[in-house]
Amino acid sequence: MTARMPALLRAAHPLPTVAVTLVAIVLAASAGLDVWRTVLVGLVILANQLSIGLSNDWLDAGRDRETSRADKPVARGELALGTARAVAIGCAAASVVLSLPLGWAAVAAHAVFLASGWVYNAGLKSSVFSVVPYFAGFASLPLFVSLSAEQPVLASPWVVLAGGLLGIAAHGANVLPDLEDDRATGVRGLPHRIGVKATGVLIAAGLAGASASVVFGAGLTGWVPVAGFIASLAVAVVCVWLVWTRPESRVVFRLIMVDALIVVALLAAAGPVA
Repeated sequence: MTARMPALLRAAHPLPTVAVTLVAIVLAASAGLDVWRTVLVGLVILANQLSIGLSNDWLDAGRDRETSRADKPVARGELALGTARAVAIGCAAASVVLSLPLGWAAVAAHAVFLASGWVYNAGLKSSVFSVVPYFAGFASLPLFVSLSAEQPVLASPWVVLAGGLLGIAAHGANVLPDLEDDRATGVRGLPHRIGVKATGVLIAAGLAGASASVVFGAGLTGWVPVAGFIASLAVAVVCVWLVWTRPESRVVFRLIMVDALIVVALLAAAGPVA
């Protein structure tokens, strides 16, 4: 297993896994959760994201082999399909078990996030509704955090909306570099159907909408929120430009993570997510 660890980590999509985990931890800390609850939230989301990432490589292995995906360890034979499957299922189970001490409401919110990722990987990615799991999953993240408090509360609607809109942007940015490979193997999600330029607009709208939801929903004032909002809009503009000129680039997905951190910083400035 030790020899396979590098391939296993690559198959788990480490960059988005770490980014989403950090977002969850910052949200929990800004919501005023106890230290042990904050740590547990981070561990739950880490296991959640590892599971979703590994299930993607496991379930897509056949298609990835057809298109000779160099970034997929399972398709390249560096990691056994059975190993990816076993660890993906194990991480999913671990994330559910770890969420139990946080209460049944938090368990339910986390289950939505986990199920959204698995449903997408299992086939919804090939439908016009491919954006729905991303919206539902990322919208459920702030709900999971707020419901993990000692006194569980529902996150504010504008926070939930911001999470969902970031999910829409992430979906577009994640699909674009592999658009042609996906088409060749029969995958036709929403971005495949509306085309590159419209997907670029969708990404920008998601990013701008997420930051606007936080700034205006929380009624933030002062130069810091304004600067954050402008920075988020700038990222959205750069993303559109990159999508229209270099749709195969994976830089857009990394910029989505940068924008997510900006939105989380705005959320921290707004105080508790409830």
